Amino acid sequence: MGINRRSFFKLLGVSGATLAIGSEASAASKSKYKTEFYGILHDGTRCVGCRGCEFDCAEAHGLPEPVKDVPAVRTTDETRNTVINTYETAKKKVFIKRQCMHCNEPACVAACLTKAMHKTVMGPVTWDGNKCMGCRYCMVSCPFDMPKFEYHSANPKIQKCDMCFDRLKTGEAPACAFNCPHDALLYGKRRDLIKEAHRRIFEKPDQYHDHVYGERDAGGTGWLYISPVPFDQLGMNTSLQQSSYPALTTGFLYSVPTIFVLVPAFLLGIQQATKKDPLNDEQDDE
Repeated sequence: MGINRRSFFKLLGVSGATLAIGSEASAASKSKYKTEFYGILHDGTRCVGCRGCEFDCAEAHGLPEPVKDVPAVRTTDETRNTVINTYETAKKKVFIKRQCMHCNEPACVAACLTKAMHKTVMGPVTWDGNKCMGCRYCMVSCPFDMPKFEYHSANPKIQKCDMCFDRLKTGEAPACAFNCPHDALLYGKRRDLIKEAHRRIFEKPDQYHDHVYGERDAGGTGWLYISPVPFDQLGMNTSLQQSSYPALTTGFLYSVPTIFVLVPAFLLGIQQATKKDPLNDEQDDE
C-alpha cells in the first residue's frame, strides 16, 4: 500500500527525531535481536549429497526444478536458493549445503535503505518486495554473497533462502530439514542446536573437526555446520571476524551529518509515494 504526501513528510519527521535519541535508538535496535532464534544444523558426516533439499526448496518456493547433472561446486542464483556442493577432502568426499546464513545481526539488513531486508524475531532474514527500491546494497554487504538479483526479469526480485518463513509461522519445519532422509539437517532453537553440535563433536572427536561454523563467525548465524574436516576444505570463508559486520559501523552512524540519516527515509518515502494507490490519492486531495 502506498502512502500519501502527509504521511511521507511525517516519515521524514520521525527520522529527524531519531537523531535526538541516538543512543536510545541504538539500544532498542540491538535489544530486538535478543530473542530465541531458530536455525538449522548441517552435519557434514551425515549428508550423502542426494540433493533432495534442493528439489524440496524449489518446490516450496515455486522455483524451476533443479537439473540433475551439475558441477561439483556451484553458487546459489536467482533460480535456486540452495545448492549442495561436493568436495574431495583429506579424509573423504564431503557434501556441504549452501544458502543464506541468516546472520544474528545481518549486514544486508543494516545496509538496506528501505528496510526491505528484515530480521524476523524467529531468526530468518526475509525480503519484502513492496519496500525494495532495487539498490542491491544487500548483495554488496553480505559476507556470504547470498542475495541474488533477477537481472533478466521485467519485475526483478531479490532471491535468497528465507528458511521457509511461511512454514515456520504455522509451526512447520523448513522444507529441506523436514524431508532430509539422512537427518543431515536438524531444525530447532539455535542454542539447542549449538549444544547438540558440541555434544556430537565431544562424543565422536575422531569423526568431527572441532569447530561449529556459524556459532560465532560473522557474529553468529542461524545456519550452523559441523564437519569431518576443517571448513576451508569445503569452500567456506574461514577468515570472517567473530563480531557482526554491522557492529563495525555503529560509532560511525551516530557521527555522520544529518543528511545521511535522513536519506534512507527520504528514499523510502519516494518509493512508497510513487506507488499507484487511488484510495490514498483521493484522501490526500480532501
